[in-house]
Amino acid sequence: MIELVGITKVYPGVTALDGISLRIGRGEVLGLIGENGAGKSTLMKILGGVVAPTAGVVRIDGVDHAALGVNESMRAGIAFVHQELNLFENLDVAANVCIGREPRRFGLVNRRAMRARVAPLLERLGADFGPDTAVAGLSIAQRQLIEIAKALSIEARVIIMDEPTSSLTLRETERLLGVIDELRTGRVSVIYISHRLGEVKACADRVVCLRDGRVVGELAQHEIEHATMIRLMIGRDLKALYVPPEAAQAGGGCVLDGVVTEAFPQQRVDLAVRAGEILGLAGLVGAGRTSLARALFGIDRVLGGSVLLDGSAVTVGSPREAIRAGIYLVPEDRKRSGLILDMPVVENITLASLRRYARLMLVEKRREATVSAEQRRRLSIRAPGNDTQVVTLSGGNQQKVVLAKWLSMSPRLVIFDEPTRGVDVGAKNEIYGLMRDLANSGVAILMISSDMEEVIGVSDRIAVMHEGAISGVLERPDFSELNVLRLAIGHGLETAEAG
Repeated sequence: MIELVGITKVYPGVTALDGISLRIGRGEVLGLIGENGAGKSTLMKILGGVVAPTAGVVRIDGVDHAALGVNESMRAGIAFVHQELNLFENLDVAANVCIGREPRRFGLVNRRAMRARVAPLLERLGADFGPDTAVAGLSIAQRQLIEIAKALSIEARVIIMDEPTSSLTLRETERLLGVIDELRTGRVSVIYISHRLGEVKACADRVVCLRDGRVVGELAQHEIEHATMIRLMIGRDLKALYVPPEAAQAGGGCVLDGVVTEAFPQQRVDLAVRAGEILGLAGLVGAGRTSLARALFGIDRVLGGSVLLDGSAVTVGSPREAIRAGIYLVPEDRKRSGLILDMPVVENITLASLRRYARLMLVEKRREATVSAEQRRRLSIRAPGNDTQVVTLSGGNQQKVVLAKWLSMSPRLVIFDEPTRGVDVGAKNEIYGLMRDLANSGVAILMISSDMEEVIGVSDRIAVMHEGAISGVLERPDFSELNVLRLAIGHGLETAEAG
């Protein structure tokens, strides 16, 4: 149905795409994989008419196009569901689906016709909300269904999904995969881009891998395996994605003694994070993990109990006090809460400790630049220079900038909330290594993750939360998905071990 033939894209000094040829069949789910910077986004922008290729053609129904415009791409039935959803929260579902294409009568928007157009699309997707529902009150998963409905409303033949499950729960992800299956049955093609290779295996009919702007491999459905995809992506076997743990240092670390958070005022959290260990914090969405992280960093109030660092009680009434105590947070949403995207790397790294670089209230730029350059080298941050805007970096390098901000200070407890969300497999390995190095230096690490494989692979111990309290702590010999899940739904540790 659609072919990309010999697509090349050259930017000044950089060849982003080099002679890529790709076909998409009708009703096919094509998994597109590759590390950040491999060329996936550029290729999809060409297909979507946002970027023109330097060479090559886009062939649609046998007709060659040297370049597509956005409107031409839409008329050809190509639609995007972006990782960053583009919806108007002040409008209802129908208005968002029909935005810019509203049916009119006597020059006015015909609300009845708009609802009639959108209702069957929502029914087709199994949505549990109607055309008149306000978008502001919907979850991320529900909003993604609106984006898919928007694509279907233009009679899309190809829907490109870019990291569609990065903010979804396991149940919401299963629902989305079911929707993709329905689209396949309806002869709608899907290009599925994701770093979550388990999902790619679950839904793809075929997988194409990009590396350094080239197609380096294609897998038929029976060949799609986790190890095979990793080998294609990074050019080698990744035998040890997770850095092996070492014994935690004796004594020290952080102890939570009956801590009460705003999210669960009836519950008390008792937990110890030892110096030199990575303690994984697992649990279902809404169990209170992020609320606990926010309270420890002083964003939310601690309503009761004590926080002890190396045996001494500390006050964490604000992020300033938490930072002063050596408690640092790498947040779940790095773009909104961990970085200032339109500022350069150097300023993001030094912002939290700016007084260290000031003399007579003026920032010593040379000293600031030296520290930033050291952190870039230490963490292998791939950026042209200190003045590179953070918004231009890949997800993995953005995460490293957040970490560099704290490592330039003196951490005692670092909380990682979903540390590898939206990060490719190679960058994950680097982040795991940095976390392990940090733990080996005597820092206490609390890692919150919804990725079961990550929790089991990275942690020295696993604490599991259920409805605002710790339901159990597992040592390495007891690590298993079954044990973690049973604790997550409120079973005691003895029951989990017995199972």
